[in-house]
Amino acid sequence: MTITHEHSACILALDTCTESCSAALQYQGQIYAELADAPREHSQRLLPMVDSVLKQAGISLDKVAAIAYGRGPGSFTGIRICTSMTQGLALGLDLPVIGISTLAAMAQMAISEHQAEQVLCAIDARMGEVYWGQFVAVDGIATLVGKEVVSAPANVQLQLDTQAPIVACGTGFDAYPDLLALGKGILALDAVKYPDARAMLILAEAGIKAGLTTSVDELEPVYLRDTVTWKKLPGRE
Repeated sequence: MTITHEHSACILALDTCTESCSAALQYQGQIYAELADAPREHSQRLLPMVDSVLKQAGISLDKVAAIAYGRGPGSFTGIRICTSMTQGLALGLDLPVIGISTLAAMAQMAISEHQAEQVLCAIDARMGEVYWGQFVAVDGIATLVGKEVVSAPANVQLQLDTQAPIVACGTGFDAYPDLLALGKGILALDAVKYPDARAMLILAEAGIKAGLTTSVDELEPVYLRDTVTWKKLPGRE
């Protein structure tokens, strides 16, 4: 698949927040990407993927202008791996970082690849809950409607136009098929089950233009469940 978008900055995108693991690099108008469904191998797979996309582009990490990282929601372990790897890569070169929602990344793929206008994303959060969010396409960019939420499937409430087609993405619809009955026009998009670093590049570029990058010290994962906190590197308050 090819995501068409105008590219400028050299951006590296990483994601390990779900069962899928991916890395993508935008450089001189080209996208180089690696993707694997390897839920228990993220920590072993991600850095070789980064090396691969850099080699495909023929550049080293010091050419990268910013790193986009999957900030969650998703697997606690997967989010921690992604944030830790991002810290390790960004610290040495003092690269700015930008967190990208896993839900928004799925919505962006639906918009970019499948011409969706309205997207409902849901990830199975275990414990009888889903992480979910609603998105609309605004100038081709996935834009959140309301908030991202973790809740029981029965508490998912649509704010989208139920008279227009709504594309459903994510593992939450496999775990809880009744979610598809929330509106008459909800259609499951099996091609988009997980976030993909390629779609993150589009969101990252838009975020960079909007001035949303931070230093690596301000890197902030999003778990949605309040019982989990992120520990910064020792000595870096």
